[in-house]
Amino acid sequence: MTTQPPPGRAEIIDWLAGLGQRPPGTERIDSMELAWLVHQVEQRYGVELPDEQLERMTTIDAAVAVLAEVLPSHV
Repeated sequence: MTTQPPPGRAEIIDWLAGLGQRPPGTERIDSMELAWLVHQVEQRYGVELPDEQLERMTTIDAAVAVLAEVLPSHV
């Protein structure tokens, strides 16, 4: 099994772009974007994120930090 590093900021922005155009410089992640991001993580890494982690993912940088904490122990 090939391990994948946790996604960085650019990768998360690319994933969010899958939902459509985001205004430039938008840092906050809305509920629809969070659902999409969680779907991407589940599909790529085969891991479910606990609610307490999801609650912290309110911005792109926060999502990067949470995923860096959670994913290394699951890949």
